[in-house]
Parts: sequence; structure tokens; C-alpha cells
Amino acid sequence: MMRPIFVAAMTSVAIAVSMPAFGAGGGGSMEQQQTKPVDANYTRAKAMIEAKDYKNAVPLLQQVVAKDPRNADAYNLMGFATRKSGDAAGSLQYYQQALAIDPRHIGAYEYLGEAYLMMGRLPEAEQQLARLDSLCTFGCTEYRMLKAAIADFKAGKRPTN
Repeated sequence: MMRPIFVAAMTSVAIAVSMPAFGAGGGGSMEQQQTKPVDANYTRAKAMIEAKDYKNAVPLLQQVVAKDPRNADAYNLMGFATRKSGDAAGSLQYYQQALAIDPRHIGAYEYLGEAYLMMGRLPEAEQQLARLDSLCTFGCTEYRMLKAAIADFKAGKRPTN
């Protein structure tokens, strides 16, 4: 007979594994993950990003932050879409805005580090990794993804976007 705790743990793992991955990471802080109504444009922009339609997602995210200027997740996704469109330097302002709103936004730290790598700015990417290390007490996907990207960069594999 399985113990209830084991069954609950395995169920949680199964649910987590079956959830769709978004980008390389992109999670906000625990404070940001409160229940509030999600803007329809935000939902549409996320779907566009998942479909790699980055350029068309940006105007929708701009509408989201026009209505909710404290939406760190929308700024983070705007940075992600801008970077994936090939403009790493242009993405920095959005990640920095997300972090100004939510200084514990782990997704913004990961993506900011990846943008720095695209621009060949390894020391700044390593600073973002150090911040993730301090925020992710038991490790997190965002930390592992940025650490792997830094290792690839050091091995001569340049990120494309």
C-alpha cells in the first residue's frame, strides 16, 4: 500500500512535468504569482511567443503594461520577445523594468543574463547567475538554464538569441 505522502508527492511531480515549458524559464517571484485576473492580451502574447511569433507579441504586451504599469511578468515577456526578435540591447530596458517592479523576479534575471551573453558581456551574465543563486535556495530551472548558457558561452558556443 502506498503512503499518502508518497502518492501526493508523485502526483505533484506528474503535474509539474506535464505543464508546458515556457521559453527557457521566465518565472516571476513568489510574490508575483498571486491570483489576479490575467489580461487577454497577455494571454494572447504568451501564445504568440510560444509559437515563436515574437514581433507580433510585443504590441500586445505594450498594451498590457499601458493598463498595468506594475506588471513585471509583462515587462519580462516584452524583453524576451524583443531579444528573440534579435534585439538583445533593446531587451535590457524591459528586463530592468521588470526587476525594478519585482527585484526577486527570477525569470528576468535569467533572461537578462542570456541577453548579456548575446552581447558578449560575460561578467554581467555571471552577475545575474549570482543573483539567481542567492534567490533559488534549493536551485531552480532559471539558475540551471543560465548556468548552462554561460558554460556554452565559455566553450565558444555563442547564443544566437
